[in-house]
Amino acid sequence: MMSSSAQLLRRLKPLYQLVVSNILAIVSVPLAALAALKAAELGPDEALARLRALRPAHMFLAAFVPAAAAALYLRLRPRAVYMVDYACFRTSPNCRVPFATFQEHARVWPGFDERSVRFMTRLLERSGLGEETCLPYAQHYIPPSRDLEPSRAEAELIVFSAIDDLLAKTGVSPADIDILVVNCSLFAPTPSFADMVVNRYRLRKDVRNVHLAGMGCSAGLIAVGLARNLLQVAPPGAKALVVSTETITPNYYMGKERAMLLPNCLFRMGGAAVLLSTSPRNARFRLSRVVRTLTGGAKDGAYRCVYQEEDDRGNVGINLSKDLMSIAGDALKANITAMGPLVLPASEQLLFALSFIARKVVSGRIKPYIPDFRTAFEHFCIHAGGRAVIDELQRSLTLSDEQVEASRMTLHRFGNTSSSSLWYELAYIEAKGRMRKGDRVWMIGFGSGFKCNSAAWECVRPPPPEAVRDGPWAASVHRYPVDIPDVVKH
Repeated sequence: MMSSSAQLLRRLKPLYQLVVSNILAIVSVPLAALAALKAAELGPDEALARLRALRPAHMFLAAFVPAAAAALYLRLRPRAVYMVDYACFRTSPNCRVPFATFQEHARVWPGFDERSVRFMTRLLERSGLGEETCLPYAQHYIPPSRDLEPSRAEAELIVFSAIDDLLAKTGVSPADIDILVVNCSLFAPTPSFADMVVNRYRLRKDVRNVHLAGMGCSAGLIAVGLARNLLQVAPPGAKALVVSTETITPNYYMGKERAMLLPNCLFRMGGAAVLLSTSPRNARFRLSRVVRTLTGGAKDGAYRCVYQEEDDRGNVGINLSKDLMSIAGDALKANITAMGPLVLPASEQLLFALSFIARKVVSGRIKPYIPDFRTAFEHFCIHAGGRAVIDELQRSLTLSDEQVEASRMTLHRFGNTSSSSLWYELAYIEAKGRMRKGDRVWMIGFGSGFKCNSAAWECVRPPPPEAVRDGPWAASVHRYPVDIPDVVKH
């Protein structure tokens, strides 16, 4: 039960937020009224006489300096970057992998013993994934194929499908693309993914293109930040195409190490394409902030908590450390510390500052104040890295079940699609009809290294109905949200 004092503070908090958020108006209105009364006392003749007494140089400086400062600010400030639109890869039913199929294939493959199969079965049951997640065609074979050609075929299917949908939605010609940034962490063939896109769509010879590899599940927001920076030095109105995916085919682990079996159960196929521009024409969202934090890169524990390696039998896989959630929590704190002052209202920043000072004075005996990010954002897109990741962020940010619904349902329907999962979550919010003009969205992603990256967006124009009908949730959103049973610990 909440104490009476806590209930009183909770009721007074909205009033406090109203006062602090409007402190400038509260202070300036009396001052302006006082100045008006003072001017009225002087009378028009005396006021005019005082103006005439001013030297011409003073009048020139009073007019020129503010105008010059304003012109310099407008010249040097970063250009606003807008998201024209985005598109997610739509999975096909013939790629679906129900739990029973996954278990049957695991039992047939001689590389897994019964102990490993039971372990993966328990992981699936507790993972939060549903029965409609998809794996690429090559992993439906027995044994699964991890060769170069099926890996490239998966990449081309996902990347080209997402780009085709995006270009159809926006009506943009490939010749209008000035910048291309592609991210895929674990599959980096030659030629690169960026070259693959340039060749397929016959992009211009002067297109600036980059392939980001090895950056983990947060690479999608790194790609957005890189595209934003490149747009600052491109001609006004330039367009940047950002493509995020992860190729599953070559990364299926075939050994028996438990720490390396988890990615087999969580990661599924998916991808997204996003069109950014410095022109607000036809824009859907405005990019407000991108904050990147790298924590513990110099510490072995954080550096190796998501680590690609061979087991003792030469099988390559991703080793997920048991300390992953603790390290992710530290990374989130660092990112919150950097993002908070940029987006939180003054009322929350003041409470956080007072809490920080009080803890220093009394040697940390006061519980730290967790800023209420719900005052800064209407929607949250938390990387669907797994059930534990979503649980931890919901607890740390004190979010409601509805505010993490997009993340849980994306994990259930599509699995962990790595860096593209944030765009499936945004698509879920829009498919549910919850996005309104002016709504603010916070995207949070985690990646190897260890990194926590986030981006803040503001909705400029909600999606048209036809866009929702053709999105990745078109065939299933009417069944969501679904109830995900609590984990039963044996």
